[in-house]
Amino acid sequence: MAEAPIVNQPENRIQVSNTKKPLFFYVNLAKRFLQQHDEVELSALGLAIATVVTVAEILKNNGLVVEKSIRTCTVDMRDELKDRAIQKAKMEILLGKSERFDELNAIGIEEEEAKLADENARTA
Repeated sequence: MAEAPIVNQPENRIQVSNTKKPLFFYVNLAKRFLQQHDEVELSALGLAIATVVTVAEILKNNGLVVEKSIRTCTVDMRDELKDRAIQKAKMEILLGKSERFDELNAIGIEEEEAKLADENARTA
């Protein structure tokens, strides 16, 4: 099945897949995007919508972001295997940095570094 072409994709948009990357890849990628931008847009098609909602909820529950908007629609696509037009659900979630993003993100980075140092000490 061919994907719709990406036209004028904003530099702060993350296209989420439910098969290509693990869940926390997208969580960490969104944090990196938010270090450079005030907002990040998570976008998903079809079965990946559950993944995009989970990523947004993890970020919100950790106090890193505030939800700005949620958009849903259907997009026309071409199923090349069956040579027919199909419609897929699409969801876009726009998240903004919380007031405490920088503080909470710095704490998270320090905790990850401490965890890595502890793991390295055990294996050495």
